[in-house]
Amino acid sequence: MRFDSPGRLAPAVAILLAGCSLLSPPQSEPATAILSKVPDAVPSEPGHASTLLVQRPDISPAYDTTRMAYTLKPYELAYYRDNQWAETPDQMIQPLLVHTLQQTGFFQTVLTPPDSGPASYTLHTEIMELVQDYTRSQPIARVVLHLKLFDESGKTVAEREITERETMQAATSYAGVNAANEALAKGLLEAAEFVMSAAR
Repeated sequence: MRFDSPGRLAPAVAILLAGCSLLSPPQSEPATAILSKVPDAVPSEPGHASTLLVQRPDISPAYDTTRMAYTLKPYELAYYRDNQWAETPDQMIQPLLVHTLQQTGFFQTVLTPPDSGPASYTLHTEIMELVQDYTRSQPIARVVLHLKLFDESGKTVAEREITERETMQAATSYAGVNAANEALAKGLLEAAEFVMSAAR
């Protein structure tokens, strides 16, 4: 598997002449990466009888794909050619968020759809950004989440936007994957602290 640097990522225009496709080498499969890091430690506060429903996150259309996004200049988004996510970001992030909230012990039960029984609180999350940013001298991975907590009547209890940035150790997509995992873990910790504080 190969992880590219952004300098090699400009889309190429392929001009195929008659018969030349037979001479072309087979195209390699894209390298596939995952988001799997959770916080090393979360605050623990057991003993609450409330339940929490964690909805599947909404996601900004630009990131609702397995394509791995990066930016080289402001206001312009591009995608790696030879690198991708194993699943869409919402599919990867929801179980990590659920796991983090379960680790706090704060809620008696943490539910996910379709197990949407009666819940004391419902957490709605939107993934605003998941991008490798090369617009600065030291590239970063940036994760932006918007959280909104509702009570059992549907009233908004609290909301927060979480932005986490992690410096990349090299200007490569693999370094970006590592940084994105670190940034997400910090965001999950902040999300857990937010939910616990709002639900007290």
